[in-house]
Amino acid sequence: MKRAFESGAHRALKEHQSKLAPVHLRELFAQDPGRFQRFSLELGDLWFDFSKNRLTGETLELLLALAREAGLEARTAAMFEGYPINNTEGRAVLHTALRNLGGTPVMLRGQNVMPEVFFELSRMGAFAESVRDGSFRGHSGKPIRRVVNIGIGGSDLGPQMVCEALRPFWKPGLSVHFVSNVDGAHLYETLKVCDPEETLFIVASKTFTTLETLTNANSARRWIVEAFGTEAAVARHFVAVSTAEDRVRSFGISPENTFHFWDWVGGRYSLWSVIGLPIAVAVGLEGFKELLAGAHQVDRHFLETDLSRNIPVIMGLLGIWYRNYFGAPAHAVIPYDQYLHRLPAYLQQADMESNGKSVHRDGSPVVGYQTGPVIFGEPGTNSQHAFFQLLHQGTGFIPVDFLAAVHPLHPYEDHHRILLANCLAQSEALLKGRTLDEVRREMAEEGRSREEVEALAAHRVFEGNRPSNTFLYDRLTPRNLGRLVALYEHRIFVQGVLWDVNSFDQWGVELGKKLAGRIQKDLEAGGAAGGHDGSTAGLLARLVRTPAPE
Repeated sequence: MKRAFESGAHRALKEHQSKLAPVHLRELFAQDPGRFQRFSLELGDLWFDFSKNRLTGETLELLLALAREAGLEARTAAMFEGYPINNTEGRAVLHTALRNLGGTPVMLRGQNVMPEVFFELSRMGAFAESVRDGSFRGHSGKPIRRVVNIGIGGSDLGPQMVCEALRPFWKPGLSVHFVSNVDGAHLYETLKVCDPEETLFIVASKTFTTLETLTNANSARRWIVEAFGTEAAVARHFVAVSTAEDRVRSFGISPENTFHFWDWVGGRYSLWSVIGLPIAVAVGLEGFKELLAGAHQVDRHFLETDLSRNIPVIMGLLGIWYRNYFGAPAHAVIPYDQYLHRLPAYLQQADMESNGKSVHRDGSPVVGYQTGPVIFGEPGTNSQHAFFQLLHQGTGFIPVDFLAAVHPLHPYEDHHRILLANCLAQSEALLKGRTLDEVRREMAEEGRSREEVEALAAHRVFEGNRPSNTFLYDRLTPRNLGRLVALYEHRIFVQGVLWDVNSFDQWGVELGKKLAGRIQKDLEAGGAAGGHDGSTAGLLARLVRTPAPE
């Protein structure tokens, strides 16, 4: 099978793009009064409007042909059926099984994985409920009031994003915190607000060897031991999410408080597993199951819906359209929902670690096209006062996703109307822009002089014609959050298939870890060993020579 970017569909798309590029979105809407209905899709109470994109029906057909040339449907089936599509590590990719609450058998090497998935889910849920109802108590007999998750990467970004998004559903009197950075300030500032007698640490590390996580965990362990004066307290204030039971036991955590997951669960896809323990503690097992149910609905939609009506497929193809045919270097995700303030950071890892690749699945170099874009974002309206200037008037364009709830989870309805007005206004401004004639007319109506108009008009012109998608959902419930996250997961998969890269490994993080180990030894020894470049050696010498402040 030819790769997508060697196909006839690719050549047709290039020719089509050259014809469509000069056409403004204003023209596309003027030509098609039914454009909004034609280029919108629903899933439950979630509405996906992609009509503000630089495409026509022909564009969509050509993009779908590109997906078929890449074998998207077969690759999707292979993922759900447990084939080792993570070929560089010889692993299946079955995070979808974690939210398969119906229990339909999911086979891996001839074995149904669902019984063990449900077993661990049940164990995790029972423990979470024991923390929530106060039956699990600390060493001194006090109930737990603060839970601190210690992890990094997928063991931090996913659970943290979900917990922040679902704050309105937290159990009153119980708070969840996250420590990831090896910078001691992160742990130090977190412990300031914690009482050792009422604090539970969740140490999330598959191998229980991750440097950042174990450094933070050992410091937290010392904090507990010093507070109680005995190592026996560790067992009542630490639990683990890991596969390394021997290391966990050596740390002082009992096997009954160790929760397991599998090598077919990638880190950045692991929030659905027992890595989601802090989520279950915060919102309860039923809330966690609602999150899984929303994601499972998207899984079925992705697997069973025709490509032409398939939301994550359309999302992925639009990303391909802009990255590879318009040269857009980035993609912005702007939630007009403060509870989703960690979603852009979560998606940075999910997307950029998945598709930031420069070789194909067979190891040959990617030549002639770009892969993963830069993902960034902040909540609206804050982002409007930060980087929207570039989105509106910068050279080139960056596609934008807008996300908003129809109804808020707070009582300030007037705030929410202002928020929604800004969300819709920004997408409309990106689409329409403002022409030089429109600027001149507006300034004249304001009573500006001809000289002032001519001097300033060009600065007020907005090109417009800048594409965006809008997601609307009724309220940010656990189920709707599950839907949103799963849509983006499958979008990433679709793009990886078309680029023919392995979206489920992350070898690019390994070299830095290895070099950091060497440099750490140099710092401990008080001088640089050989083998460093001139800059690194000079910086090391500077670090070693600089005395501590008095």
